[in-house]
Amino acid sequence: MPILFTCPHCGAETNVADEYAGQSGPCASCGKTITVPYPSTGPAYRPQKKSKTGPVVIIGVLGAALMVFLVCGGILAALMLPAVQAAREAARRVSCINNMKQIGLALHNYHDQYKCFPPAYVTDEDGKPLYSWRVLLLPYLEGDWLYQQINLDEPWDSPNNLALADLMPQTYRCPSASNANPAETSYVMIVGPGTVSDGPKTTSFRAITDGSSNTLLVVEEANSGINWMEPRDLDATTITYSINDGSPEGIRSDHPGGANVLFCDGSVRFLSDMTSPSDLKSMTTIAGGEAMTQPMDIEF
Repeated sequence: MPILFTCPHCGAETNVADEYAGQSGPCASCGKTITVPYPSTGPAYRPQKKSKTGPVVIIGVLGAALMVFLVCGGILAALMLPAVQAAREAARRVSCINNMKQIGLALHNYHDQYKCFPPAYVTDEDGKPLYSWRVLLLPYLEGDWLYQQINLDEPWDSPNNLALADLMPQTYRCPSASNANPAETSYVMIVGPGTVSDGPKTTSFRAITDGSSNTLLVVEEANSGINWMEPRDLDATTITYSINDGSPEGIRSDHPGGANVLFCDGSVRFLSDMTSPSDLKSMTTIAGGEAMTQPMDIEF
């Protein structure tokens, strides 16, 4: 079969017998050496265009996988968040219990030395309150260095003493406290007639005929607004004797479901919001002889 050949030099077209395929010789028109090509046996080869669908598919799959990961991760995080928050609060409540135990031990050490619990506050010669029992406990809470700097002849809010307020021991602050004031205490006494302390008066174990394990010594008051040095606590004559009831002054905490309280025997219990007001009131007296209508909550 003749081969249609075009000279690459002069462009002349020539039909050459296929028997000369692959042979070289002069072009009939220009005389320059040319090589006769082999005849084509099929359609010319054309390189295929690279498909763009591969990367697109891969990107799409990766994008879908990322979306699934983000969605599932968000759902998982949402499911785990309450558990994480509950675990953290449980740890803070345990730290609060430890704070109250340290306070209880300090109160007992004070009693060992002076044969009585400290008064709710110390007064001057004219009967004016100067500072609280929390100041008196400093030497028993590894705070003797701070105690030595306080002028015990001046009120808590004198320029010298007030300058030390932000050095409050962390033992006086519940770890769950939401208030950022570094001088605000979370722990107070219930003060009034028939309680462990009626202001400047003191009480010994012997006077607690209701039993030290039945009589409150210190309770929580979240967002108390009370400077730890301030001679102010909960007034037994005005509180509602309910826990976390939203009253301006009362036993309340940042723990869900109840509050930690310290008894005269040094034990700490978590009293629920459902504690009977009558039972709670009976716990504040040292010699009321009241009968409990319901058992106390967990002891620590």
